[in-house]
Amino acid sequence: MVASIGSWCARNKWVVVILWILLLAGVTIGGKLAGGTLNAPFTVPGTSSQNGADIATKAFPQTSGLQMGQVVVYGSADVMKSTSSQSVIESAIKDVKTLPGMATVSDPFTQAGSVSGDASTAVINIGYDVSSEEISDTTFKHLQDAMSPVAKTKGLKVAYLGAPAAQAGSPPIEISEELGLLAAVIVLLVTFMAVLAMIAPLISAMVGLILGIGFITLSSSFLSMTAIAPTLATMIGLGVGIDYAVFIVSRHRELLRTGSDVPTALRSALASSGRSVLVAGATVTIALLGLFVSGIPVVSMLGVAAAIAVVTAVLAALTLLPALLGIFGRRIMRPRDRKLPPLSEAENAEITHGVWGVWARFVGSHPVPFLVLAVAIMGTLAIPTLSMDLGEVDSGSDPPGSTTRIAYDQLSDAFGVGINGPVQLVLTPYADQAGAEQVVTALKKDKGVASVQAPAINAKQKVTMIQLIPSTSPTSNATEELLGRLPGDVQAVTGKSVTVDVTGVTAGMSDLSNRIVERLPYLIGAVLLLSFILLLVEFRSLMVPLSAVVMNILSVGAAYGVIVAVFQWGWGAELIGVPERVEIVAYVPMMMFAILFGLSMDYEIFLISRIRESHLSGVSTLQSIEVGLSHTARVITAAALVMITVFLAFVLVDNVVIKMFGLGLAVAVLVDSTIVRMMLVPSTMVLLGRTNWWLPGWLRRVLPGHD
Repeated sequence: MVASIGSWCARNKWVVVILWILLLAGVTIGGKLAGGTLNAPFTVPGTSSQNGADIATKAFPQTSGLQMGQVVVYGSADVMKSTSSQSVIESAIKDVKTLPGMATVSDPFTQAGSVSGDASTAVINIGYDVSSEEISDTTFKHLQDAMSPVAKTKGLKVAYLGAPAAQAGSPPIEISEELGLLAAVIVLLVTFMAVLAMIAPLISAMVGLILGIGFITLSSSFLSMTAIAPTLATMIGLGVGIDYAVFIVSRHRELLRTGSDVPTALRSALASSGRSVLVAGATVTIALLGLFVSGIPVVSMLGVAAAIAVVTAVLAALTLLPALLGIFGRRIMRPRDRKLPPLSEAENAEITHGVWGVWARFVGSHPVPFLVLAVAIMGTLAIPTLSMDLGEVDSGSDPPGSTTRIAYDQLSDAFGVGINGPVQLVLTPYADQAGAEQVVTALKKDKGVASVQAPAINAKQKVTMIQLIPSTSPTSNATEELLGRLPGDVQAVTGKSVTVDVTGVTAGMSDLSNRIVERLPYLIGAVLLLSFILLLVEFRSLMVPLSAVVMNILSVGAAYGVIVAVFQWGWGAELIGVPERVEIVAYVPMMMFAILFGLSMDYEIFLISRIRESHLSGVSTLQSIEVGLSHTARVITAAALVMITVFLAFVLVDNVVIKMFGLGLAVAVLVDSTIVRMMLVPSTMVLLGRTNWWLPGWLRRVLPGHD
């Protein structure tokens, strides 16, 4: 079917190109007209923190849905206390209130707890009644302009936290895309030594990516997509899109070199490499959709966004790319190759005597040492995984000198380290003013509590909310222990009939970590099972999918270990713009497992498909490995280099989460394309011999397809 569709596309090449142009235009225009937004809240349904947040939003809607930020004014106590300084600050606050989209602005001199005890720091809380997409560098500039009289006052400084400062100042994602594409151009030119052979995969990948982003934008009108979704989709879609196209182009050129005409070569390439692309894309998509097991809407939707990018990349590779190859004809080959006589079967077989064939024979002759060496390397890389700490990344991880980092540190110094992780207690049903004040008194006696605000009570809905500031940092174990004991301490005053939900960002991240730990085994099980079944059907073997699953788990473990060593232990973190150690963001391991497991299957499928072709022709196990590795190693290496450079380009983004994804994905692809494909697969398959292709007779009869 893949070959038939691709052949039709090649014969009707200009029709296909026009259809793609119309499809891109339709989806892009549809997405804009639909008016979707990428501002989905990070929720963890069924947890105490989420329940408390939902109740508080209904009972105290004044700030719900706002993009919150803080303006931190600091200086010497004498300057801050002076009448002239306070007058300048008050005047600036009036100007801030007039800014476009501004909904709430607090006065630190009238709001309790907004001026530090030493009078060195004042906090102005602001809230924008717009979506996160509507907040831009211009929004931040307007805020800075309004506060400029304060910043110009001798002895005073101004720093910003949250919206809009967090959205401004980061290098645009486009820079990473451009660097990744530039690296891809260089790698593909060196690999194919033909301009059109380089251009075809890039066009296919970029068009597929544009379509994917268009569908994500369109789907955001009825699905809760977060702002990070397009970035993640770009990272994944660009990488796999180029890879899929490269494998088809490579096989097509190889067949042209043997004397096949363009239609025949293209049909054969699609029947083999095209089918592998379809299976690889399906495996990645299944792994990404497995994120629904997480039970976390935003994580599930990130999986959907990435899956959309993969599906559109496959669609472009199997339809648009054949049309392009039909247009380019034999010009896809190097000029000198077009003038040479076709390779005979014997000459084509001589490729196994090249460097990769020699390597395959060498590994196959010493399978046990190479198997042990490969497992030892990957096991060593995975060791740091055992000490992985899940947590959150906030502005305290921003680059030193950035306004958000300055504001974060200033607040910590002036108000205590817990100021950046406030906790809200939501009591229901409870509207007893006197009782609430007793709760406040009890909380103040807790050594883990730095301060407690006056209770807010909604008598009609019988909801009481009390905000407190921990005495320890948001990521400390002491804060985690405090969150655990707060409900019991409050109920000691109110009685057990009152439900106490602990909410806020800190509590939410704690619940998120617990949910990840709870659901990760289910995700792993679901992805492993579905991937095993897919490979079982494709290769009609029990051992091939089983060994693939084990090898890919090792690749994921190695990637986990590297991000723990870099981000959590701090090994070389400064080299990628992370000046301090940070915990691993709670949802990153779950997302990475789905993405990495899917991507790791790509090279497995391409290599094993070629090995299986040789096996079915009747050659020995070692010979089939030599043929498979000889014909795919060069292109796998090129494809891996493209994907690695694309992923590493995203390490330049200031967002620590994107850095984690970029580095982790790059490491996994590097390990997978070298240690796994060049050492682990050959040694394992040689040791298994004919067992590689064993399948019980009853299962052979049940499975669809044929040998």
